Amino acid sequence: MEEEIYGAEQIQVLEGLDPVRKRPGMYIGSTSIDGLHHLVYEIVDNAIDEALAGFCTEITVEILPDNIIRVSDNGRGIPTGIHPTEGISAATVVYTVLHAGGKFGGGGYKVSGGLHGVGASVVNALSEWLEINVKDGTHEHFQHFDRGEYKEPLKIIGDTKETGTTVTFKADAQIFETTKYDYEVLLKRMREQAFLNAGIRIVMSDKRDENEPISEVLHYEGGIRQFVEHIHKVKGYETVGDIIYVSGKEGDSIAEIAMQYNDSYNECIMSFANNIHTKDGGSHENGYKNALTKVVNEYGKRFNFLKENEKLSGDDVREGLTAIVSVKLTECEFEGQTKGRLGNPEVRPFVEKLVQEKLMSYFEMNPSIAKEILDKCLAARRAREAAKAARETARRKTAMESASLPGKLADCSEHGVENTEIYIVEGDSAGGSAKGGRDRRYQAILPLWGKMLNVEKARIDKVYGNEKLMPVVTALGTGIGEDFNMEKLRYDKVIIMADADVDGCHIRTLLLTFFFRYMKPLIENGNVYIAQPPLFKVERDTKTKKYEAVRYAFSDEERDKYIEELKREDGKEFKVAVQRYKGLGEMDSEQLWETTMNPETRTILRVTMEDAIRADEIITILMGDKVMPRKDYIEKYAKTVSNLDV
Repeated sequence: MEEEIYGAEQIQVLEGLDPVRKRPGMYIGSTSIDGLHHLVYEIVDNAIDEALAGFCTEITVEILPDNIIRVSDNGRGIPTGIHPTEGISAATVVYTVLHAGGKFGGGGYKVSGGLHGVGASVVNALSEWLEINVKDGTHEHFQHFDRGEYKEPLKIIGDTKETGTTVTFKADAQIFETTKYDYEVLLKRMREQAFLNAGIRIVMSDKRDENEPISEVLHYEGGIRQFVEHIHKVKGYETVGDIIYVSGKEGDSIAEIAMQYNDSYNECIMSFANNIHTKDGGSHENGYKNALTKVVNEYGKRFNFLKENEKLSGDDVREGLTAIVSVKLTECEFEGQTKGRLGNPEVRPFVEKLVQEKLMSYFEMNPSIAKEILDKCLAARRAREAAKAARETARRKTAMESASLPGKLADCSEHGVENTEIYIVEGDSAGGSAKGGRDRRYQAILPLWGKMLNVEKARIDKVYGNEKLMPVVTALGTGIGEDFNMEKLRYDKVIIMADADVDGCHIRTLLLTFFFRYMKPLIENGNVYIAQPPLFKVERDTKTKKYEAVRYAFSDEERDKYIEELKREDGKEFKVAVQRYKGLGEMDSEQLWETTMNPETRTILRVTMEDAIRADEIITILMGDKVMPRKDYIEKYAKTVSNLDV
């Protein structure tokens, strides 16, 4: 490999750091848990950039007690020499000056994920404290920062023959809504990075519980091929044909794609640019999709799977497809600071040409696999035509019924979306309590009953006319799938209200999966919520046998706290009664309003795309046909499940 120069002179400064603490959302997306996790990603991305440059083989990511993060790599170490214009160590510049780094044309990196170059300084600015240890092969250097400020310059604390950088930081509770990390979310991200950089070794650990530390080594020589394998293993899908892998290079740009079909009806395409997950797609993903549709149609006509005037749509071709599209570019043009979409226009024709040539060649060399794929795509087209017929039938029925609302819907009196909300409630008895306790001016109630359709096992033609799901669709007014129209949404908040037990969790998961599959903009726009009903009613019994004090507890810990509080209030010893709510129907209308529906006192959780993706994964595992993934999931999470009444 050509030796690349990486010293203090490669660190270029563009502007100061002051705005970060004032407007953190501009730099990390939000100050929610997503923004908190983004801090970790920024530091890990710097280590990954060292791996892309060929100088780093191992990265360690640790969650330490008190939610302290430590990220270590064995790369070259941040340059420690004196910066030519700033007059301080280049490492200090990287961590204290916005838009300072080796990614602005100074020759430090040919390919990097951190295009904006704000990662290190932003993490420093948004941390209560941060420390860097840099080993340059001769000395070990150290510096401490408090909320981005430092009192002492970078100093030598020892000698070493090793190289690498260690960053340790504690997120600032003054900035973030929570400073508690979700290990599973971070693990998923680290696993992605290991798949996308074949051969790199990432060790992810959670050491917050010193009695039960968790650690996982992520190392995949097969790269994105193993990524596809992993997705299918986790979801328990049967696969169709082999994993197809294509790769190519154009100038300094590299693209690689791994794809395989499975027996599901769902599409899973994940695209990445310089290891950054482009969740909103972009030019690379569009190029892949266009090429795939062209190749399948061209092959189908050439070998008489399709008649001359027949054509498979993109949806037909992508049903049951899992694909990873990864590009690595010298200059990535991301749309937005959180890098959700790739904008580089030149990438689309590059990827499209690559896939067209190599996928067609693969089909010609593997006609039996090509036939399996064509048969699957043709089955998808037949199902799409059946769905179209079912949709037309549903439209005619709605027109004949003069667009009447579901009979069980208790609608609100106010019209217009603003401030109105609909509660989708499990069971008629709970629905009765909710109807009695609601504020009928702006709260609508739709009870659900019976077994709900698992959309993971059904195509869209089975959804139309389904007696459990169509009332939801009709009440919301938006339509589903191709017909979905956000402007027709009848309520501002769609609130799922189910029992706080396993059955209630099942209902919530099924509904979230339905929204994720067929009404995704509802979740993307933040219109879906989950109600939080209490688990316990804690009451104090006076000597006259009258209950005077009542508390509602949402956890075992809260219950125990209220028991002690009510038992010993005013220095007296009172008897305390505890009622465990098995279902919403056990609460009368007044209690349900007070605890779960009153905007002044209730707690509701907004559902994010991350929540919906998790729900989709869980339903695939728990409701799928495969026993082993379900068994593995239950064994892994059995400790976190309480009151399991199966």
